[in-house]
Amino acid sequence: MKQMPGWVWIVIIAALVFSYLMVGQFERSPAETEVAYSEFKKMVADGDVAKVTLTGENVNAVLKSPISVPNTQKTTNDLKTVLPSAGDPDLLRLFEEQNVTVWNKPVETGNSWLLSLLPWIIFIGVYIYIMRRMQGNLMDRFGGRSSSDFLIGSAKKEQKSARRVTFDDVAGQDQAKKEVAELVEFLKHPESFKRLGAEAPHGVLLIGPPGTGKTLLARALAGEAGVNFFNISASEFIEMFVGVGASRVRKMFEEAKKRAPSIIFIDELDAVGRVRGTGLGGGNDEREQTLNQILSEMDGFTGHETVIVLAATNRPDVLDPALLRPGRFDRHVTLELPDKAARQEILKVHTHKVPLADDVDLGVVSSGCPGFSGADLKNLVNEAAIAAAQDGSGEVSMHHFDEMRDKIMMGTVRTLAIQPEEHHRLAVHEAGHTAVAYFLPHADPLYKVTIIPRGRTLGGTHLLPTEERHNLDEDYLRDRLAVSLAGRVAEKFFLGSVSSGADDDIKKATKLARSMVSQWGMSDEVGPIDLRLSEDHPFLGREITQPRHFSEEMSSRVDEAVLKLVREAEQRSREVMKKHEAEVTQLIDRLEKEETVTWPDIDAILGSKTTKKETA
Repeated sequence: MKQMPGWVWIVIIAALVFSYLMVGQFERSPAETEVAYSEFKKMVADGDVAKVTLTGENVNAVLKSPISVPNTQKTTNDLKTVLPSAGDPDLLRLFEEQNVTVWNKPVETGNSWLLSLLPWIIFIGVYIYIMRRMQGNLMDRFGGRSSSDFLIGSAKKEQKSARRVTFDDVAGQDQAKKEVAELVEFLKHPESFKRLGAEAPHGVLLIGPPGTGKTLLARALAGEAGVNFFNISASEFIEMFVGVGASRVRKMFEEAKKRAPSIIFIDELDAVGRVRGTGLGGGNDEREQTLNQILSEMDGFTGHETVIVLAATNRPDVLDPALLRPGRFDRHVTLELPDKAARQEILKVHTHKVPLADDVDLGVVSSGCPGFSGADLKNLVNEAAIAAAQDGSGEVSMHHFDEMRDKIMMGTVRTLAIQPEEHHRLAVHEAGHTAVAYFLPHADPLYKVTIIPRGRTLGGTHLLPTEERHNLDEDYLRDRLAVSLAGRVAEKFFLGSVSSGADDDIKKATKLARSMVSQWGMSDEVGPIDLRLSEDHPFLGREITQPRHFSEEMSSRVDEAVLKLVREAEQRSREVMKKHEAEVTQLIDRLEKEETVTWPDIDAILGSKTTKKETA
């Protein structure tokens, strides 16, 4: 429990002191001396009492002359006593005989305890007011959610974006849009489907790598259909208290059914939808209870409710099979990384409000961004706009896109104190990559070469594919191997030694050569047999270790075949160096002077396209 603030303790102590003083005021009179009733009656009979005040059984008397207070050196005229509970009729007669002035006051009832409670009432009121103010501040900080929303979650409230999102905002995913477009018709005109006995899919699972537009596609579907859209992340179902996730699932589905037609979108479904029975958390695990509630709610649709559940994940392999069976998420829509044409369409969407210079060619920009997702391209446009603003330019130019692409792919430019010998070696290394990529017939076209350090790299040779490759042929892969090893070959050829700069090149070449041998059957010595050591995860880009199902002898043959491919690639690169030594030397000198050489200058130094074709 959170410790109470110091000011609360101060208020409590002040209230206690005030209550004590108020109660004491009604319970005692510090100026009065209490005497026995018999002694008081004797004083009345002797004529020593001048005036009395009767308040119930309490008697306050004023004497005609002061008397000494016992055990003190003080004197007093005020006395106090209490009448017998049975009463004393003779007392009033004595008052009349001795001419005592008698005052009679009613007994005070309730005022003392009411006044003692007054400070506590004020304290409680102030405390409630302050707590509500603090709760309001927390609601402002956390998006307007209060404690009353705890068992309901954010999904109870309909999510409305600042503007309506449509399929026009989703570029580069034409196939995925076609698969969900028919859901729009069902949400707009459900009667025409129900008349033929057709039902909309209860659940649609959007599968794809991060940044491919799964959430955007779900919003576009709701925007095209013009229906209510409920958006929640699966991680919001999980709390430290058991049963909260299941409660939120129930509330979310109840609200969606009330506002039908509607769409429920659950992002990152794998947060609660992992395979059950893994032995972690037991059968009463909160995550499993939440998953069971989702399964139960999806089974609860009667077919008359126009509610469609969409979910997104980049980990379909870990989902529970019960989620994927017909009747639940029975339709799977895969969103792939965009190809060159799709990337160009995505760039058009993200640059429609960006002032572009005349030299900007979105086709060239998209060609230079292989493997970029829609989110990556949006980030590229934003970074280019920021760079243009920092330059004080009114338009975004092509060099802004080039600079930001290099920054995203390789990192920010580093300022390093590179020695002249190392600077020359870097130029030799990158010139080797460039020359082999230029003269080999199946290598990707060149874009530029640089020896400016970026991120963890000291330089780079940039290739610009002119077409998307969905199937890699052997000639292309062998040329790619030669290009990867060309930097190391150039160092050995021109300098007589090699350096650690070829570390990443060797790693990539070895991985590619092993894939050619063990997965794609591109080695006559091994043949078409699957001998891979691990399984590539389709979305995470990681390798999952698998048990080996082949002998040590076959493993040795794979290693020999891989080494043979690498040696052949080195030999091809060396032949290019020998044949075009003069041209490569000119490129090395140019790189040392300018540090970056673009395609027109590369082509002018190394020769023409006819030279490349003749070499082939």
